[in-house]
Amino acid sequence: MTGLPPGHLHVRLRGSAGQSLGAFGVQGLKLEVFGEANDYVGKGLSGATIVVRPMVSSTLVARDNTIIGNTVLYGATSGKLFAAGQAGERFAVRNSGAIVVVEGCGANGCEYMTGGIAVVLGKVGDNFGAGMTGGMAFVHDAAGDFERKINADSIVLNRIVSAHWDAVLRGLVEEHEAETGSKWAAELLLDWERARGNFWQVCPKEMLTRLAHPLSDARVLEAAE
Repeated sequence: MTGLPPGHLHVRLRGSAGQSLGAFGVQGLKLEVFGEANDYVGKGLSGATIVVRPMVSSTLVARDNTIIGNTVLYGATSGKLFAAGQAGERFAVRNSGAIVVVEGCGANGCEYMTGGIAVVLGKVGDNFGAGMTGGMAFVHDAAGDFERKINADSIVLNRIVSAHWDAVLRGLVEEHEAETGSKWAAELLLDWERARGNFWQVCPKEMLTRLAHPLSDARVLEAAE
């Protein structure tokens, strides 16, 4: 899975991609789609980068529309996905190592996720984080209703109160904007201090005592004292 050097092959596509775009894609491959994609984008992703963005001629507001289908990144182990628009249901289900940024998702987001990082720059459906045991998620909650959408059995919520995690989140939003040309990501970055206040950090309960970087800088100071 590491036979190709990074940046080896860049494929640009236009139109509507069918099922399983980039399935099992390995390091060295980058797939860039101008259009949209169906279900199972990045299934088993193994190091490749996938970018899905609207057609340049599209008049739709990307963050208000679905651009990739259901069960995205099912069983992914590594790699990246950036989608300028919403994902369907079961987003990042069983993701165990991939990094992903989308602008909204349906029900059961991050279900059974065991690794990686998921950033959602918009609304989510019900039962977010059910069975999530690893990795980390960040959700932008401008409407203030995210707390009612989660499955609290397996996760805890925290605001962004760590310089490390703030840098991780901002870096991914910047990368998303650069890869997709997302106007929404650019808007968030223009006033990051305000935007950051609307984000929730979602951490599996099982990871709380095993994090290399705590959720709060206050805890670091307490430990130092």
